[in-house]
This record gives sequence, structure tokens and C-alpha cells, in this order.
Amino acid sequence: MQWTDVLDVAIALTETQPDVDPRYVNFVDLRNWVLNLEGFEGDPNKAGERVLEAIQAAWIEEMD
Repeated sequence: MQWTDVLDVAIALTETQPDVDPRYVNFVDLRNWVLNLEGFEGDPNKAGERVLEAIQAAWIEEMD
């Protein structure tokens, strides 16, 4: 997975962080959780606010 795989990342976060409400996640925690996902190979320096917002939005949709 890469940063651009927003939906795949959101699905993985739904599975690995089942007790977390993504509406209240700060970007520092979100970035760290994504970087620690199994199979994630994205460059840690490419985790900009826009991509984190997209991941958070997709995660919220997955939870609904």
C-alpha cells in the first residue's frame, strides 16, 4: 500500500483500530497508524495534510 491507496488504507485502519472513532483522530496518530500497517510501503515524508484528510474521510465512510 501507498499513500495514494486511500480506500485500502481506510479499510485496513477499520480492521486494525476497531475501537477508534476516526472523526476524532489527530493527524499525528493517524500518520503513525498508517505507517505501521502491515504491507504499507509509503514514504513517511509524503504524509501531507491533504492525504491524511482523504484517509480520514474514507475511514469515516467505512465506519458508517
